Amino acid sequence: MQIQASEGKGEHIMTRDEFIKKVDEKVKLIRNEKEFTQDKMAEILGISKKTLVQIEKGRASLGWSVAIAVSTIFKDSEILQITFGGDPQDIILSLAFENYEGNYEKTLGGKIWWKDIETKGDYRIQQNIISKHYRILDPADRRICSSFEQEYIKERLEELNA
Repeated sequence: MQIQASEGKGEHIMTRDEFIKKVDEKVKLIRNEKEFTQDKMAEILGISKKTLVQIEKGRASLGWSVAIAVSTIFKDSEILQITFGGDPQDIILSLAFENYEGNYEKTLGGKIWWKDIETKGDYRIQQNIISKHYRILDPADRRICSSFEQEYIKERLEELNA
């Protein structure tokens, strides 16, 4: 699945493969950040130590499922926060589902990783400054939806204010 994200004048397509590659590249840093041995990290992720070593050397990949596991288990990792501009859950959901409509989860309101793009009525569109994906927040800072597709987000904002 490919998801378009506006990046200035050009369009950037983030794919699952790119997401996986980013996690592959950071798994050793995350392991060191959490002070885990290779044995312990492999156990946590449900993979063999041999596989983990190959991933850390850039010779193998975690794959979609294990990349999600890393991102979920270590969502508080500073390494992941910097890589994805906060909790990677929005990105995972936007890659898994074309346009994600969630359960209106409470957010922190985008004070660090987000910039306001547009406000209409009680809702506002924000864009993540790192990953470039979009979301709509309600007045209580709950996420209504998220997507890499700016047009979808703008249409949803219109619908919410109709």
